[in-house]
Amino acid sequence: MARYVFITGGVVSSLGKGLASAALGALLQARGFTVRLRKLDPYLNIDPGTMSPFEHGEVFVTDDGAETDLDLGHYERFTGVPARKTDSISSGRIYMNVLEKERRGDYLGKTIQVIPHVTNEIKDFLSIGDDEVDFMLCEIGGTVGDIEGLPFFEAIRQFAHERPRGQCIFMHLTLLPYLAASGELKTKPTQHSVKELRSIGIAPDVLVCRSEQPIPEKERAKIALFCNVRPEAVIPAYDLKSIYGAPLAYHAVGLDQAVLDAFMISPAPRPDLRRWEDVMDRLTHAEGEVRVAIVGKYTQLEDAYKSIAEALTHGGMANRVRVRAEWIDSEIFEREDPSPHLEGFHAILVPGGFGERGTEGKIRAATWAREKKIPYLGICLGMQMAVIEAARNLAGMTDAGSEEFDHEAGAKRFTPVVYHLKEWVQGSHRVERKPGDDKGGTMRLGAYDAHLADASLVARAYGTNRIEERHRHRYEVDIAYRDRLEECGLRFSGMSPDGRLPEIVEHENHPWFIGVQFHPELKSKPFAPHPLFADFIRAAVETSRLV
Repeated sequence: MARYVFITGGVVSSLGKGLASAALGALLQARGFTVRLRKLDPYLNIDPGTMSPFEHGEVFVTDDGAETDLDLGHYERFTGVPARKTDSISSGRIYMNVLEKERRGDYLGKTIQVIPHVTNEIKDFLSIGDDEVDFMLCEIGGTVGDIEGLPFFEAIRQFAHERPRGQCIFMHLTLLPYLAASGELKTKPTQHSVKELRSIGIAPDVLVCRSEQPIPEKERAKIALFCNVRPEAVIPAYDLKSIYGAPLAYHAVGLDQAVLDAFMISPAPRPDLRRWEDVMDRLTHAEGEVRVAIVGKYTQLEDAYKSIAEALTHGGMANRVRVRAEWIDSEIFEREDPSPHLEGFHAILVPGGFGERGTEGKIRAATWAREKKIPYLGICLGMQMAVIEAARNLAGMTDAGSEEFDHEAGAKRFTPVVYHLKEWVQGSHRVERKPGDDKGGTMRLGAYDAHLADASLVARAYGTNRIEERHRHRYEVDIAYRDRLEECGLRFSGMSPDGRLPEIVEHENHPWFIGVQFHPELKSKPFAPHPLFADFIRAAVETSRLV
């Protein structure tokens, strides 16, 4: 039976609960334990799938097709443990489950209430798979005191009360603000946050205190005294130059030891931190720099492309170079020449997205990369735009476009080189979708196999002819145009096992120009860079040596 660590936050949001959880998971792994990480979000959306990237950042997709919070990306990148549908839950999903049971009559006519029905549903979720790992780390979204989070706090309080003593602990993240005028760190917000937590029946065992300034020992002792935790369980958390320094930094200040002490695990296994020492060595001893332009439509919020930014960093680590990614709004290219904006970059990446806005700018970026022989990686919509670019400028199909944009306009304006995907094979059964279906959870989601063509650029990058990658899309390149496009040099180098769905395209007369329908960034890790990103940056390095 797993030991549980519940991670909560106080004072303000965005303190780094997800990063602290991921780093703790990595440290427990370094000591030989198995871990799984989970996220409980208090919002009423069923999942983040229908949220705007400006609202919530990227949607992280799991192998089994769940659309989840971006924190699950941190969990995977730090631990290498593939997330599952059962690792992410929202208030919306909990309430939906409860109401569906009520409609079926599962509650035998009882009055449905937050306690016990909603809290029991949360506890049932927490219990899934608790015999599979040594530690289950569960992060509660939001901050203590938020009204929408109260059912989750009550559920974890009950859960810890019902389990054997010593099987559950609570780790609380707070903020120690620094007042420059008085030159002081203030502990009162942390004290009030812990007071709020204790008022609902939860006493923290470990406090992680975010601070921009060193925390003096007397302040740590003060926090320990007034918050009723052991002094060695008051853990400072300082800003880092790289998030990948978190495991080593948290180990240096005793986070993993404090957690093991709270569980009374003694003697604790010694940690093997060589993986993270190598990661930091590659980051801090880079042997050069390449510039990558990310031409997208959600550039105002970097979290919208969080996994892409991290995968580029991993690709740089694989080549011992520093990657400087710069964000360019694709709409600029719809009214300006791309050349002044793209000159000096060693590679161009066009990420995914939804809707017509900014797509003509993405097409122009693909044209520029193709003509200038600059390495290009198109992901999801970025692949579709590269295909449309080739159809228009190489195959003479000047009205080539996507059915997605015709659907938005309500009238046919394009020859649909990209069409709405109405059916596909998932495992052993066929999935069918209609354009009028609900938006949430209706895309082609999760991991699917692809077969790569012999001697193709992608087969060389992967080192194999069969891959499995994660998808999230409704629209697909039409295989009917394959022959016409391949005559112009755009090779369909990756296909679904049944040969019906194009997964990868590449330009044969280009040093490195690849478009993929899936999202390779979701499977990249600092200690295991994704082969496509590693090869993309390798090509960018070679380009940078030529300019």
